Amino acid sequence: MAYAPQRRIPATYMRGGTSKGVFFRLEDLPEAARVPGPARDALLLRVIGSPDPYGKHTDGMGGATSSTSKCVIIAKSSVPGHDVDYLYGQVSIDTAFVDWSGNCGNLSSAVGPFAIANGLLDPSKVPQDGLCTVRIWQANIGKTIVAHVPMAGGQVQEIGDFELDGVSFPAAEIVLEFIDPADEGEGEGGGAMFPTGNLVDELDVPGVGTLKATMINAGIPTVFVNAADIGYTGSELQDAINGDAKALAMFEAIRAHAAVRMGLIKDVSEAATRQHTPKVAFVAPAASYTASSGKRVAAADIDLCVRALSMGKLHHAMMGTASVAIAAAAAVPGTVVNAASGGGTRNVVTFGHPSGTLRVGADVRQVDGQWTVTKAVMSRSARVLMDGAVRVPADVC
Repeated sequence: MAYAPQRRIPATYMRGGTSKGVFFRLEDLPEAARVPGPARDALLLRVIGSPDPYGKHTDGMGGATSSTSKCVIIAKSSVPGHDVDYLYGQVSIDTAFVDWSGNCGNLSSAVGPFAIANGLLDPSKVPQDGLCTVRIWQANIGKTIVAHVPMAGGQVQEIGDFELDGVSFPAAEIVLEFIDPADEGEGEGGGAMFPTGNLVDELDVPGVGTLKATMINAGIPTVFVNAADIGYTGSELQDAINGDAKALAMFEAIRAHAAVRMGLIKDVSEAATRQHTPKVAFVAPAASYTASSGKRVAAADIDLCVRALSMGKLHHAMMGTASVAIAAAAAVPGTVVNAASGGGTRNVVTFGHPSGTLRVGADVRQVDGQWTVTKAVMSRSARVLMDGAVRVPADVC
C-alpha cells in the first residue's frame, strides 16, 4: 500500500516562561485548520504526539507534561488597538482532546517575540534598540496583554541576565501586563472576579470534606484552599503528590466541585471535558524549604507558599495565569490567599513554588461593593529553541 509523503508546516518551537510549545502563524496552517474545529484539533494532537497511552510523547513535539504539551496560533489582530491575536491550545497527553478554555501566562511571554520575528507587527512600531511594545489580544478569554520586548540591532534580544526560577539558564527579561485580567467565565457569576459573590466559600467535596475556598476569575479561573485543611504543608515538591493516585483524585474532586460553584460547568461529570480550567491550588504561610533545584528558599524572602496543579498534576513551578490569580487574591483582604500571606493590603506579592520564588503585582479596587483587578504585572523570558517546520502525516487534516 502506498502512503502519501508527510505534510510540512512552518513552525517555531519556543520556550516562554516555564513552559514551551509549538508556535504557528495562522496563515501557515492547512486551510482546514485555520478555523476552529475537528481538523485543527486533529492537527495539533498529531503535532504534539497525543493521545499517547505510554505518556511519553515519543512520536511528537510534546514533552509529556502540562507545561510542554502546548500549541499557539498567532495572526495579525482582528481587534482594533491590538497588534496580534493569540490563541492557545492545551493538548491532553493521553486523550484526544485540546482544551481552548483558557490562556497560558507563561507562553504569553513568547507571543511578542514570535510576532516581531515573523513580521506580524507594523515595522514602524519596531525599534532598532530598546523596548518594543506589543499589544496582544488573548483570543481564548478575550483579554489584552501588553508585552514589553527588548530589542537589540533590530532583532529580539533573547539572551540576558534575568533569572527565572524553574528555567535553567538566564535570558532577557520580558515584562507582561495583563489588563483587566478577570476571566469572562460562564454561568451566573460570569465576568465577576469572585463568581460566587464571596471572598471565601464553604466548598463541600464528597469524600474530602467541607473546605474553606477562595474561587477567583483573574488570569485564569482558580480555586484556592488551605494546605493544612487537606493534609499538606505548602512546601511539597512534585514527587510528593504526582505519584499519589489518591491525592490526585482528591484534587480533581476539589477542582470539579469548584468548577460547578464557579459556573464553569453544570455538573461534576463535565469536568473531564474542561481539563485546563479551573486550576486548583493550595496555600500556606511562608516557610523555609528546599526547591527542586536544590536552592534554599527562606521564609523571610517570601510572603506565602503556593502549590498549584495543572492538567491533573502538581506543576513544577507556577503557571503564569495562576500567578495573576495569586496576586489578585492576595491583594484582597479576607481571601484565603491574603490570610496566608499575613493579611492586610498589598499590591505586590512574592510567593514560593516548587522551583523557587516569583514576584507578581496586581492592582485591585472595589466598585459598588464588587472587587475587580485592573492590571497584573510580572516578568518572564522567552527564547526560540528551534524553527523550521513540523511534519505530520498527510491524512491528518
